Amino acid sequence: MGTKYKGTKKEMSILNSFIKLTRAADSVRSRISSVINTREITESQFYVLDSLYHSGPLTQKDIGEKVFRSGGNITLVIDNLEKQGYVKRVRGKEDRRYFTIHLTKTGKNLMDKIFPEFVNAVKVELNVLGDSEHKQLQELCKKVGVKNSY
Repeated sequence: MGTKYKGTKKEMSILNSFIKLTRAADSVRSRISSVINTREITESQFYVLDSLYHSGPLTQKDIGEKVFRSGGNITLVIDNLEKQGYVKRVRGKEDRRYFTIHLTKTGKNLMDKIFPEFVNAVKVELNVLGDSEHKQLQELCKKVGVKNSY
């Protein structure tokens, strides 16, 4: 990424913040994903399972919104999770065009094992911050994450 950009002082500061934010996130995600990948599931599959594990059955659309993935991508991820026996699709009773995605017993058992490992990996990565820094980071991430109109 171009850190040699010669813009205004404000532009250079914003670009520098962006670079540091994305590099930190990528670095932490890379180290944490090693915990997930030892279970022969992808990071995307883990986040889908995590959504179902903590929220219960969801539609594909709801899952996509929770994990910030497109509809086509979510379909492929769920297809693969279904083949592995971790989720099942249940057709809607009132509107048979829709499916709700449910975590299977096998999927729940996997998450019962992997989620505590995931939490520990996150703790190791973010333990460098104190309580007030965690609160500040959460507030900044929320502020940056709010959709701005261009």
